[in-house]
Amino acid sequence: MKNYTSIILFLLLCIFCQVSYAQDEKKTDPDQKVTPLFSSDKAVPVKLDFSIKEIKKQTNDSTYVETIMGYASPDGTWSDINTKLRVRGYFRLSRCTFPPVKLKIKKEDRKNTLFEGNKELKLVLQCSTKKGAEDYIIKEYMAYKLYELISDYHYKTRLADVSLTDSKDSKGKSYQLNGFFIEDIQKVAKRFDGEVMKRSIHPMAQDPMESVHNSFFQYMIGNTDFSTYAQHNEKLIYVNKNIIPLPYDFDMSGLVNASYAAVSEKIEESSNISSVRDRLYRGFKRDAEIIAQVRQEFLDNQNKMMEVIDGLEPLFEDPKNFSEARKYIVEFFEVMSDDKLFHKEITRNLRTN
Repeated sequence: MKNYTSIILFLLLCIFCQVSYAQDEKKTDPDQKVTPLFSSDKAVPVKLDFSIKEIKKQTNDSTYVETIMGYASPDGTWSDINTKLRVRGYFRLSRCTFPPVKLKIKKEDRKNTLFEGNKELKLVLQCSTKKGAEDYIIKEYMAYKLYELISDYHYKTRLADVSLTDSKDSKGKSYQLNGFFIEDIQKVAKRFDGEVMKRSIHPMAQDPMESVHNSFFQYMIGNTDFSTYAQHNEKLIYVNKNIIPLPYDFDMSGLVNASYAAVSEKIEESSNISSVRDRLYRGFKRDAEIIAQVRQEFLDNQNKMMEVIDGLEPLFEDPKNFSEARKYIVEFFEVMSDDKLFHKEITRNLRTN
């Protein structure tokens, strides 16, 4: 009888553990926490109406302009949602007609809408109406989608077909723009039951695998306009006692190759690159096994990455811009697959300070 009772207790304990494990797994599964806006890759039609001139004057982080954003559902019906917005991305602000903006939506306004679950969002708009600008934004969106294949820790994005009316223009001029939404960093952290880190953390104290993922990715897209330590175009989240870097804003990369993009004086002085199309590996020295593993991960994902790139081809206005972007990534994989080139470009350039 004693043994029988012990067996029963053991079985109950096993069942309890399985249930608890399933609940914990569900609780921490990031895919279960993706909001409706980011559950589709199809571009969402959006209408915005604000004064471009007035919003560009408001350059602090706390001044928002109230407006109404319209958006179309998959069935074609339009809805309106009260929204506050402000400019962000100060480099683009001084060089672009249409600056990136940050949106803030109250809980009662976003409830039961496409934007439910997103208190704050970023909306990246094409810089101007100049030739090529509409393709820059597609290439930057491409970079975000490529990073999704490399790291579980990434920003969710959604393309947007934006109809923007300049309310202060005497003729009420409207523009049809390419853009995409980016989820807020707080939302990313919440998806992984983590938290956002505000203070600076040296890259060597960050998660080794994710740091190398990030460094290889930045090299792949030819981006030097970032710093994980200073959190410049990078954010840090704390998940399961690990510090994870999350890259964003890739308009200065060689992949995008925007007309206004330039290598910073600091990078130019300390390296032999002078064009954003020139690649420079800026990752720190890590265990050789981690470097080798991440290298193999990129090679294993090459076909999937090329599928992502090829899938975006119809969105390009100029076929030449697509071809150049595709070739740029192909050249990266030529380095990854060649031991001599890999040593020259990556292994030999691992940073120690």
